[in-house]
Amino acid sequence: YGYNIEAGEKVFFNFNCVVLDVMKVKIGSRTLFGPNVQIYTATHPMNFQERATGLEYAKPIVIGEDVWVGGSVVVCPGVTIGNRSVIGAGSVVTKDIPEDVFAAGNPCRVIRKIEQSFPEKEL
Repeated sequence: YGYNIEAGEKVFFNFNCVVLDVMKVKIGSRTLFGPNVQIYTATHPMNFQERATGLEYAKPIVIGEDVWVGGSVVVCPGVTIGNRSVIGAGSVVTKDIPEDVFAAGNPCRVIRKIEQSFPEKEL
């Protein structure tokens, strides 16, 4: 572990995060992770006979730029999270999440689109 992680600039991990990088994990710049986030690329067959042989495999994970992943989120193998999205605390991300959305739940689903324009006074 630790050999398949590619992270952009200013990525922040809070305490107790785990990245099982059997396969490539790509994290965009300025992405924030709350405490206890789990990122899993490793998986096993659903079929018990295949699983009993010790077979396992992995799928890559891509987390875009400027993403905020809330505390205790689990990101499952093969998932892509789009740029500027927010994942609510405690979510289990099992499928791709598009950019510019707030998504949450178990399983994680899009709750709403995020408007990315800022008033002049906030800049």
